[in-house]
Amino acid sequence: MSNSTNYFNPEDLKKFGNITAFQEAMGKKFFDWYGEVFKEGALTAREKSLIALAVAHTVQCPYCIDAYSTDCLAKGADEEQMMEAVHVAAAIKGGATLVYGVQMMNHVKDQSM
Repeated sequence: MSNSTNYFNPEDLKKFGNITAFQEAMGKKFFDWYGEVFKEGALTAREKSLIALAVAHTVQCPYCIDAYSTDCLAKGADEEQMMEAVHVAAAIKGGATLVYGVQMMNHVKDQSM
């Protein structure tokens, strides 16, 4: 059992590479794929980092938020761009929640008939 007093320990981010310890083959495949995803392509590495930062907020991963905040700065993104990416993510997440209201409305209408 860990001696940690909370679930999120920023030091654990440094241990991410160790996830291969319990399943080396799958861990290696993940890291190979992950590396390919973040290479320059149709999107720049900076754009991909901003996307990752936005997604990190929607999935609420504190490790990813730390990692991609640092990565965005290293790749030349500024604070305004980073916060704008977070707002885009929040707008999509909010819209996705609200669009399910249509399902509720359809259900209510069906029940009212």
